Amino acid sequence: MLCHLSSLGGPHFLGDLGPAAHAFVDFLTAAGQSLWQMLPVNPIGDGFSPYSTISSFAGEPMLVSLELLARSGLLSKAEIAAPAGAKNARKVDYAKARKFRNERLRLASERALGAAGKGWRERAAFEAFVEDEKAWLDDYTLFAALTAKFETADFTVWPAALRDREPEAMRRAAQDLAAERSYLSFVQFQFARQWAELRKHAKAKGIGLVGDLPIFVSCRSADVWAARRFFRLDAIGKPTVVAGCPPDSFNADGQLWGNALYDWDALEKEGFDFWVKRIDQTLKLFDSVRLDHFIGFYRYWEIPAKAKNARGGAWRPARGDQLFARLASRRPELPFIAEDLGAVVPEVRALRDKYGLAGMKVLQFGFDGTEEAMHHRAHALPENSAVYTGTHDNPTTRGWLEELEARAKTGKGKAKLAAAQELERVRLYLGTVPARVADDLARAALFSRSRLCVLPIQDWLGEGAKARMNVPGVATGNWVYRVPAGALNTSLAERMRALTELYGRLPAEAQTTKR
Repeated sequence: MLCHLSSLGGPHFLGDLGPAAHAFVDFLTAAGQSLWQMLPVNPIGDGFSPYSTISSFAGEPMLVSLELLARSGLLSKAEIAAPAGAKNARKVDYAKARKFRNERLRLASERALGAAGKGWRERAAFEAFVEDEKAWLDDYTLFAALTAKFETADFTVWPAALRDREPEAMRRAAQDLAAERSYLSFVQFQFARQWAELRKHAKAKGIGLVGDLPIFVSCRSADVWAARRFFRLDAIGKPTVVAGCPPDSFNADGQLWGNALYDWDALEKEGFDFWVKRIDQTLKLFDSVRLDHFIGFYRYWEIPAKAKNARGGAWRPARGDQLFARLASRRPELPFIAEDLGAVVPEVRALRDKYGLAGMKVLQFGFDGTEEAMHHRAHALPENSAVYTGTHDNPTTRGWLEELEARAKTGKGKAKLAAAQELERVRLYLGTVPARVADDLARAALFSRSRLCVLPIQDWLGEGAKARMNVPGVATGNWVYRVPAGALNTSLAERMRALTELYGRLPAEAQTTKR
């Protein structure tokens, strides 16, 4: 199941690590599932995107459950009473969620760390956490505190001494902002504790957690500020080149992501320790990880920092082979799903296969008539792959077919003809109609040879275009989807379990009770 934490129900504007997440694990078990895949869980950035963060090591504060804080005695039931319109709201309201949750997180922190918190029973565990995680926590808390102080995460406009991390300036800032840094550490401690409880529950129920690791990091992040030597930056820390995608048939300008690009020479010189630490941190949370934009480990699209679009970029070689050799030397099996979509060349597939990684196959991509489309049809999928009906960047499957039908009816010229031909291929392959296509494409995924099958919750529910999680290239309105109240019911669980069993995908431990 692909379902982000924020999409779950709950009383405080978005899903979190609390009771709803534990109940979702129970639902997945009842439904005969064995994997729960999420999007990145780091602090969300521009446009509330989980793929843009100020730290690839920290957790998103809004995912900390206020209900669990109340159970621990740091908040009262009255203080966490659901505000009007918050409980199981159909869409996430990030602005309201952040205000409501931050106020209560600060209150809980004051009770734990303030004068009245001398008897806080978790103080020793908190202090141990701060010491154990200081390698990233010190930089994150200082960066976040300075970001709040200067009202920007762009460290290149901070005072030069802080921008350049001069020791005396860093010492003074750490001292001046000690209270704020303690609060930020408290939030990360709670995130870690609550996550550990959820993962323990998931393991007991036979559910593996699948994470998502973006290949690039934000220029405005603690990651770049603390390790400028690993990125292509000028003397004050501004990027000289940035990441993106080349122009294609969908976008004549390409995509200008703006992320910092790695200095692969510098990374290799230090044994790729930056990546090793990122991977280790992610695997503290998840059992396996989807590697976003896998092609970037073989080659990446380099765009001049001042460019207004991606047209003037060029392909540059990365050091993925050397990096994965380093990672493989530490782990007998690499627990990765390679998001090998986009401008894939044979060398990308060769890199993936050399390290035994499962590639991604997206059934919605199987009908556009291109040679690449054949790699995404259910009957043609290799065993070592992860099949999806669609991802967080795709329309829901029902929305996909409805949009295709609309283009085939109202489009013009070649675009109309292409849509009509694609629609006919879908109908011939699946024998389906929009009202049934989500179920039919799910069946196709389930009967494929792919050893991993990941279906978005929206497709299990047969939801239309409005339930889409993200539209790439659109800055607003994304990441707000929430599962409808009451949708995760016994009827759905039984249907999911029956189909999973029918196609031989029921986990071994779930087969003790035969239907």
